[in-house]
Amino acid sequence: MNQPAKIGDRTALSDIASEAGRVRVICLGLSALDQIWRVDRLFSGQSEKIRSLDYTQLGGGMAANAAVTVSRLGGSAAFWGRGGDDAAGHEMRSAFVAEGVEVEDFRLFADGRSSVSGILVDKTGERQIVNFRGLYPEAADWLPLDEVARASSVLADPRWVEGAAVLFGKARTLAIPTVLDGDVADREVFERLLPLTDHAVFSEPALASFAGSANDEALADLARFGCRIIAVTRGHDGVSWWENGRLHRQAAYTVDIVDTTGAGDVFHGAYAFAIGAGLEVHDAMAFAAAAAALKCSHSGGRVGIPSINDCLAFMRNHP
Repeated sequence: MNQPAKIGDRTALSDIASEAGRVRVICLGLSALDQIWRVDRLFSGQSEKIRSLDYTQLGGGMAANAAVTVSRLGGSAAFWGRGGDDAAGHEMRSAFVAEGVEVEDFRLFADGRSSVSGILVDKTGERQIVNFRGLYPEAADWLPLDEVARASSVLADPRWVEGAAVLFGKARTLAIPTVLDGDVADREVFERLLPLTDHAVFSEPALASFAGSANDEALADLARFGCRIIAVTRGHDGVSWWENGRLHRQAAYTVDIVDTTGAGDVFHGAYAFAIGAGLEVHDAMAFAAAAAALKCSHSGGRVGIPSINDCLAFMRNHP
């Protein structure tokens, strides 16, 4: 096993600040409207009522937050996904536009219902989430696949399987890196998408659910799907990944945690951006870990998403 990864090429990391505008990432999957309540404590599991200290409403969702991350980092981001032609759908579209994310292919279906999440966040930054995934057609035959040729990398979460399979299939024919946000999903979802994936980055619960364990040995076992990288994010324990027959680790950066909501999404978006910019995997992992750490030092899923200069300054001060 390799030692924890260190930043290998400071010059390469610095160069992406000036080249960020040339990086284009297509992010496909879930966009949700997040309704967030800050509370003293989370529900204990019994029938009970708790008091909220604060309430906010803003756009969220795995691939959606990843797209905002790419844009905040200075890249060009396009979000491909589905919503309802309802108040939540239009609010999400407006939030994308305000963040500079392209929304031409965020389709709002007249007979659809948008995804909405209710999120409780306690004083330590831990959270509980309930999500309505929305209702819309599964078909992906309307996606503009000719646009994939302009991408530096593509990212998808597992919430729209048909769309992810079509996007990844096209990207594979063009040798454009594919990044899968491996959140919890049914087994058949991963069995379909992993053979089309270059960089699969799981959460611990998703890896445990799919592979039967979230330990490092599970990463090696999933190498059978042919991914270049099989990784798992472990929160304050960093990230582990299997590459070229060897296990690698990147330690988490230490910050004062305010809110972990969206940290995984930010990690995935920053990683897809870094891979699209041409960074080596160990540098991309460190960069993504820094972006996620900075996000956790602020409340809200998107409020704390850093700029590229924030990330690079943070990494210089936390070697």
